[in-house]
Amino acid sequence: MSGMTTLAAEVSAFRLVGNIFGTSNIVWSSIIGLMLLYLSIGYYIGGTLADKTPSTIKYFNLICWAAFTTSLIPLISRPILLYAATALAALDAPIVAGAFAGTMLIFAIPITLLGCTSPFAIRLLTTQTSEAGSVAGRVYALSTIGSILGSFLPVLVTIPLVGTRYTYLIFSGLLLLTSLIGIWRYSPRQSIHKTTWICLVFLITTYLCSQGNIRPVDGLIHEKESPYNLIQVVQRNETRYLLLNEAQGVHSIYDPSTLYTGGSWDYFLSIPFFNKSPHPPSQVDNIVVIGLAAGTISNQYTSVYGGIPIVGIEIDGDILDAGRKYFNMDSSNLSTITADGRLALRYLHGDYSVIAVDAYRLPYIPWHLTTQEFFIETKSHLTKTGVLAINVGRTHTDRRLVDALAATLLSVYPTVHTIDVPNTFNSILVATVSPTSSSNLKANLNILPANTHPLLKTMLQKTIDNLAQSNPSNIIFTDDRAPVEQLTDSILLRYLLK
Repeated sequence: MSGMTTLAAEVSAFRLVGNIFGTSNIVWSSIIGLMLLYLSIGYYIGGTLADKTPSTIKYFNLICWAAFTTSLIPLISRPILLYAATALAALDAPIVAGAFAGTMLIFAIPITLLGCTSPFAIRLLTTQTSEAGSVAGRVYALSTIGSILGSFLPVLVTIPLVGTRYTYLIFSGLLLLTSLIGIWRYSPRQSIHKTTWICLVFLITTYLCSQGNIRPVDGLIHEKESPYNLIQVVQRNETRYLLLNEAQGVHSIYDPSTLYTGGSWDYFLSIPFFNKSPHPPSQVDNIVVIGLAAGTISNQYTSVYGGIPIVGIEIDGDILDAGRKYFNMDSSNLSTITADGRLALRYLHGDYSVIAVDAYRLPYIPWHLTTQEFFIETKSHLTKTGVLAINVGRTHTDRRLVDALAATLLSVYPTVHTIDVPNTFNSILVATVSPTSSSNLKANLNILPANTHPLLKTMLQKTIDNLAQSNPSNIIFTDDRAPVEQLTDSILLRYLLK
């Protein structure tokens, strides 16, 4: 039970912290490293205490306090995390870093106490030195089995069903119950009054943890923790926005009064027209969207190009559910696949006019969707006039990621174009199967049929106005080496410290 609670607390920490600070490699390594540090301290303290006072009742009291302090993690961390969310929205890096450090300190006592349990148990079970090795082996084997359960149950069961806060309460509650049974069994009279108030505070903690949203946002109409994300839908006036995790970006927009969003989604409409003129809208036969989210791109393509077949790939099925419920993502021509984008693309059949990649876990693009090998796969699924478009982050002065991806694309495709989305930190890179020229946009705009959707005409002109010079670097991302996160972190750090 102790091993299970330890891993459950660690796995849940990724969600508790990731909802505010993101899930970059830096965050992951910080959590893992600090957890291992706390466990190491616990192993040392537990072994020392066991040698000094090898008492069964003290052992169960130790577990009791470990369970109790674990249950306090979501309650104590909540005000710090909410404060961090406010600082993150204001891009106040020092406060965000301090809040992260403060949050991780909250884990110090419970994880250290949990680390004490295994060496303490080994000491209690060892009656003669000749059996010390076998006792240690049995204890750590049993603890590891519990750890295996603790690594899977939160991700697959409790977090999707009841959320991160209640996950902490469930596992700490099970461990608390285990310790109380041991206390009452070995020292019933002396311990009842000591443990009653612990149970009472645990119940109060459970109640307080159930109050309020995970991250309060003005206009919040939907909030859910999925196996992958904290999903929030916000409505302001008539417009709905999809926010994920730390809410530093909008992943989908739905306004029933207009298709135009003013964001990067709109520019995906114009990408087929980099092909040589004449290339009318009728030649756009189908599209694959990797990173469908709640369906902004698919809704726009359906309205502009008619009922062409659209395959939307989204790794998080709960986001798709939110799209259907809140973002009008119910077109009959849209078929959705709940899977990783690269894996799903590999099993698609046929050729496509457009592959749009908009798979962000802000501020990062999944590295495996940026490599030479992935772009080779995309090219194999495109027609002779097919285009690939990928949304890429940048700042106004640092385009290193854009330049690296342009170079990687050019190692596979003959031509790459760059569109800088105005008033954002986004560029869209467009790679074409056949050699193309940006002048084709103007030529295709001039011959659009009279019945063309007005938004397409608007976006073709906006694309022409926002074309940028491509400056490929000497970096080629491959499956063996794609330092996307390191490059993105460097760009962000430079931006914050400028």
